[in-house]
Amino acid sequence: MTRGLVCFDVDGTLVPGTSSCAWVAAALGHEAELVAAEAAYGEGRLTNQEASIIDARGWAGHTEDEVLARLETLPLVAGIGETVAWCREHDLRPILTTLAWTPVGRLLARRFGFAAYCGPVPEAGGGRYTGEVAEHLDEYGKRDFALAQGFAPERCAAVGDSRSDLPLFAAVGMSIGFNAAPDARAVATHLVDGDDLRAVLPLLERQFNSV
Repeated sequence: MTRGLVCFDVDGTLVPGTSSCAWVAAALGHEAELVAAEAAYGEGRLTNQEASIIDARGWAGHTEDEVLARLETLPLVAGIGETVAWCREHDLRPILTTLAWTPVGRLLARRFGFAAYCGPVPEAGGGRYTGEVAEHLDEYGKRDFALAQGFAPERCAAVGDSRSDLPLFAAVGMSIGFNAAPDARAVATHLVDGDDLRAVLPLLERQFNSV
């Protein structure tokens, strides 16, 4: 029987020092526009829907294979596979709760064994991206996706770093700000800084041994 749920953010949490969107945008040629849009979202001047529309335009005409090849080189923190394996060994369901595009979640789920993922969906046809957004997702969608997994909030933990994690942090029994920005640090129940995701495991073990 699965004892609980552990939610992991992607950009800024599993992906250090950049975002998956910026990493792809650097290869596709619209990095400056994307970085500005992400900064505006972080400051509350753009919604994630508005930022996604700007980013999606930069994908127009590029192939799914081209984007996937770039994502294969995405920089990641150490210890992801071991952390996911630990969750499964301890009867916890590890999922990705992220505003990264769904190709990112799909890649990471296949590589490391996350049980599920969410994210906005870029529109594609005939193997190429159209430059439109097929499905939007925002920070409240992240929270709702996690809660829809069927676990009581006190049996849910979230690991994240930024504004997009705040609604989820407020809804779960334990929130871990991992290399977190000030807004997430201010509300997380625990803080961890480092370059290896396994640093969160003692907190998860303590939390789920107590519920």
